[in-house]
Amino acid sequence: MYSKDTVYVVGHGRTGTDNAITAHFKIFFIGFIIDSATDTVVDLGCSVTVAITEKFIQSIFIGKKFDEYHSEIEDEIQRRYFGSSQKAIIIAYKDALKKYRETK
Repeated sequence: MYSKDTVYVVGHGRTGTDNAITAHFKIFFIGFIIDSATDTVVDLGCSVTVAITEKFIQSIFIGKKFDEYHSEIEDEIQRRYFGSSQKAIIIAYKDALKKYRETK
């Protein structure tokens, strides 16, 4: 399904105690599939309670470069995502990026 150039990196962030994700998963996480030859996000999955949320988060990240921190991605999340997990998404992104850099 994924090429041999892809790697899987997971980042996590905390959600509020009143968040359904916290009740179900205890923590918010995003698993990124990244093409390490091009540093491009090819797929992702995340701990959400509503399927459309995952699709929306995918629309923000898939196709984007994952080689360095991009403030535009954080800005896009702040501009477009108004769920209670907004900060957790940003933290999970930064955590996964840190792990990805360590693998390179």
